[in-house]
Amino acid sequence: MLSTALEFLLTTVLNLLTLVFLLRFFMQLLRAPFNNPLGLMVITLTDFAVKPVRRILSSFKKIDLSTLFLALITQFLLQISLLMLRNFPLFVAGDAAWLGFVGLSLLGVLRTALDVFFYAILMQVILSWVNPHSPFSGVLDTLTRPILGPIRRLIPITNGLDFSPLVALILLQMVNISVFKTLELQLLGLF
Repeated sequence: MLSTALEFLLTTVLNLLTLVFLLRFFMQLLRAPFNNPLGLMVITLTDFAVKPVRRILSSFKKIDLSTLFLALITQFLLQISLLMLRNFPLFVAGDAAWLGFVGLSLLGVLRTALDVFFYAILMQVILSWVNPHSPFSGVLDTLTRPILGPIRRLIPITNGLDFSPLVALILLQMVNISVFKTLELQLLGLF
């Protein structure tokens, strides 16, 4: 019982931390404005780790490798912690198991990256109904443009209705279910 509660707590905290690291990564990559409540919150929540890691790991062609590395390390810590809670013989695990840990960590980062875009699109849709001129609208528009732009070229706005967010949400969930679930099952087979 206590083990299950601890697993839930670790999963929640470390997945949220990964989400914030990836949000910072994508906001920097896509040049989203940081002078809004969301941007300031992301900087405040991630500066404790990003600043020291940036001294060691610099950017590569305007790609902030430090935040990406921190997201990967956070997922790796999550995978190791969960396996230790389940009494997995971690210290006698072979090379295939460690490869599985790294693969599950990469998969966790990719899945969380999809979640960043999924929730950004969802929030943008909700805000368009409630308050289209919200301080978050600029950030959400910048984050969703790489996904919604190509879909909007294929499915134009008809009668004032934009179906591109709906199509994008369905496609993101399909990738999550079909590709990532299959990869996760294959990686778990390494244990």
